[in-house]
Amino acid sequence: MVNIVLVEPKIAPNTGTIGRLCVNMGAKLHLIEPLGFEITDTRLKRAGLDYWQKLAPTIWPSLDDFLRAHGDERLWLATTKTERNYFEADFRPGDWLLFGSETEGLPERLRKAYEERCVTIPMTPEGRSLNISIAVGIVAYEAVRQNFGTFKELM
Repeated sequence: MVNIVLVEPKIAPNTGTIGRLCVNMGAKLHLIEPLGFEITDTRLKRAGLDYWQKLAPTIWPSLDDFLRAHGDERLWLATTKTERNYFEADFRPGDWLLFGSETEGLPERLRKAYEERCVTIPMTPEGRSLNISIAVGIVAYEAVRQNFGTFKELM
């Protein structure tokens, strides 16, 4: 369906939950190092339940390595530092949805390089951000909604 890319994730249970989401929606998970946990972390496995063994995430040693391989493809960057709402994006099967670490978000250099591909989830002024697991679910399932015909083939 789509590729979910977590740039330097820090919290194992969030990544486990996102992995579980990826299995259920037919998405491929990519993790960009450094990670704030070990892949063998029991908290990661507990959050991912038995889905984690079905996942086989791709681990990238750095953001630069990932960009050399996929920087010319359709990347969408989820960030609070843009005005373009995620539902204004035209998602397609095979797109890459990038999410930054829980503490720092996506690097500024990446946001500037792909400024026209930055999207945000609208929030009230009282909030500053959402848990990354929730944010990934919101944006990823919008991609499913927009491409439900393709998704139905996976069901």
